[in-house]
Amino acid sequence: MTQKNIDILCIGEALIDFIGHQDDVLINNTRDYHRYLGGSPTNVVMNTARLGLKSTLVATIGADGLGSYVLERLQEMNIQIAYVKQITEHPTSVIFVSRSKETPDFIPYRSADFLITEDQIPTRLLQQAKIFHTTCFALSKNPAQTTIINKAKEVYDLGGKLSIDINYSEKIWKDKENALEILTKYCSYNPLVKISEDDIARLFGKETSHDEVFTFFHNSGVDIVCLTLGKNGVKLSQRNKELIVMPAIKINKIMDATGAGDAFWSGFLFAYLKENSIQKCLRIALQLAALKLQNVGRLPNNINILSELLKK
Repeated sequence: MTQKNIDILCIGEALIDFIGHQDDVLINNTRDYHRYLGGSPTNVVMNTARLGLKSTLVATIGADGLGSYVLERLQEMNIQIAYVKQITEHPTSVIFVSRSKETPDFIPYRSADFLITEDQIPTRLLQQAKIFHTTCFALSKNPAQTTIINKAKEVYDLGGKLSIDINYSEKIWKDKENALEILTKYCSYNPLVKISEDDIARLFGKETSHDEVFTFFHNSGVDIVCLTLGKNGVKLSQRNKELIVMPAIKINKIMDATGAGDAFWSGFLFAYLKENSIQKCLRIALQLAALKLQNVGRLPNNINILSELLKK
């Protein structure tokens, strides 16, 4: 039997976030941008590595200067890059993001990120992973979409656990009917699901109730659905169990909301893998999200101290 020596295997986009320097303005009023390593699965792999987990990323980037920057940042965190493919035909994807207190405005320029192919994810890699994690963004285009769906089924058949962040946006996936079809297929493998109120409005419509969303995912085969509510905290629905509701941690000043959802889910998966109760998983997730909201770009460098605190 293959030893599971990878805690989280993240599949999806590794790209560059150019985050606006001006505080709390949209892109049309942003003059300057700073460069950060980005992409939701990349954020999760970086965050969980800093929490002490063994995390691995599968992604495709360009053989260019931005691609080199991605590899350098991953290597700084001792994340293995064997499954990050560099290609010469397409440049590294970039996204311009406003720096705002609410949901950030963004413009994506996608190229290499969705060119993930099945040969990048051998069966032996799946057998080593405790959790297989991906996002809506990664599932939105082929060949990444077909690759991830096929590998998700393989993980499920192998008895592995899956996870997904439903970070849906029409800017990245215009065909909403196709999005629901693909997500329903992925959810049939019973992943841990994270979705936000913004995602609900974009994917299901603003009038859709939380209960309707929980019912959709449970009927699709999901046992645990986590709904983040921004400043209002979080709701978690487990099949045939009582709903859990928790308030957010109060913050005096939000510096940057980009990546806060990724920080939340990184904390949740970290605590889940440590076999904490669902309530404690949520508390740790909220702590990590609060920490991210008080910093621009990545989590602060003293995250190892936080990791030690969380383990107690």
